[in-house]
Amino acid sequence: MIAGIRGKLAKSSPLSAIIDVNGIFYEINIPITTAEQLGGINSEVFLHTHAIYREDSQTLYGFATTSERNFFKMLVEKVSGIGPKIALNIMSRMSVETLRSAIESGDVALLSKCQGIGKKTAERLIVELRGAFGAIAAQPRGATASDATPPSAKFSDAVAALAALGFKLSDADKAVRAASSKLPENASTEEIVKTALRS
Repeated sequence: MIAGIRGKLAKSSPLSAIIDVNGIFYEINIPITTAEQLGGINSEVFLHTHAIYREDSQTLYGFATTSERNFFKMLVEKVSGIGPKIALNIMSRMSVETLRSAIESGDVALLSKCQGIGKKTAERLIVELRGAFGAIAAQPRGATASDATPPSAKFSDAVAALAALGFKLSDADKAVRAASSKLPENASTEEIVKTALRS
């Protein structure tokens, strides 16, 4: 099993990256939240990977953090009806921190805003994954497992508030993550939203 790939970024798009590892080029499917973390062409990158082997294909999926990779694996292995494509789509709309928060708090409305995820699928995510996050630490970008902090409903509440104000879901999530990084851990949802709106 390929657990990670380090090399030079040869090409990238919002949902894929091609990495040159000593002359061998690996095409890796990634969520938009990981694409945001990649540097420019020819920069050195490292992705935590998960390989899916089928009779007619071998596909690599890459993530900026181990928590993202573990969440992806949990989606495709534990939630009926969620395949790699839908899992990647979900993770491209919201960060792992926001997804965990929404699932733990039972926020069907927010999860349903993900394209391709209806109310029934959102409810299934909550039923099948709530309380199952012991192995997945909520991490800021580039953090290690020791830096993990428990999920907070503030993430999903702030994202939902921005979405209600007209933000695209992925933009709302990105703005909340950026705002949260500037504020203390005990900042309120209102403070996060205000900071996000000022950015």
